[in-house]
Amino acid sequence: MSKKDEPKKLGKNGVDMGDRGVYDKRNTLNDLTGKEWVYFTNSVWITGYSPTAKENVGLKYRKIHPSPKPPALMKDIIEFFTKSDGKILDPFCGVGGTLLGAAMAGGDRQAVGIELEPKFIEAYQKVCETENMQLMTMINDDSNNMLQHPEVSETVFDLVIADPPYSDMMSKERTGQRKKLYNDSSPMPYTEESVDLGNMSQEDFFPALRNIMQHCFSRLKNKGYMVVFCKDFQPQPGKPNLLHADIINELCKIDGLVYRGMRIWHDQAMSLFPFGYPYSFVMNQIHQYVLIFRKEQ
Repeated sequence: MSKKDEPKKLGKNGVDMGDRGVYDKRNTLNDLTGKEWVYFTNSVWITGYSPTAKENVGLKYRKIHPSPKPPALMKDIIEFFTKSDGKILDPFCGVGGTLLGAAMAGGDRQAVGIELEPKFIEAYQKVCETENMQLMTMINDDSNNMLQHPEVSETVFDLVIADPPYSDMMSKERTGQRKKLYNDSSPMPYTEESVDLGNMSQEDFFPALRNIMQHCFSRLKNKGYMVVFCKDFQPQPGKPNLLHADIINELCKIDGLVYRGMRIWHDQAMSLFPFGYPYSFVMNQIHQYVLIFRKEQ
């Protein structure tokens, strides 16, 4: 008998899920089997969602945003950190990648997004309309005001996903993949609003981000997870710009929020460019950090 044909060891809590593997009934985090669980815990996450890929649904509408996340990527995160009836909050929802991912994950999952810029909300709604996808709740407001909305203040969330605008990153000239995708090298800030984190100096950015994530933390269930995307700035003389480490240290100032590790998302859809040639080394950043925190009180 080959190893493949050997009967599965179920034990008293095991449920045979066929090719998916064995599900443990004690699993209170998600609906995954052990085989599916172990795949997600790989520290390096290699994916590629081209502009025409089905998993990158509605990109022709969503690419008005400087940094739209692939909905399939968000779906994978949501399926790991929630059950089928999970509640998800995104305080920087942009063009709705998290909300589309929640709809793709299915079940009775519900997501709430907050977005400052109306045109991004309209783009998300257009995708739902044209692709016949479930329309989730999108609130047009500054995330600092999230607790003024009953959709947030009266809900306990299982998961928070955040891809914040990082200081003045988007006000800089576009290069590489961003220039190729948008066919334009001019800066592309998220909004013109002063409360937009993307328009703040780095000194103001960190406490502003922590304040918003503190609001999210207050609506997150105990043992619930907070997932934060970030990408480092290019290092400069005397300034290493390890943004992911700075974000971890800043958010760990929230009492009860514990850093649990990271996944490095290697985006295979990114192209390489000869930055620095022929004078000096300049890195092609084709990865992002997916920082994972848990509420432990």
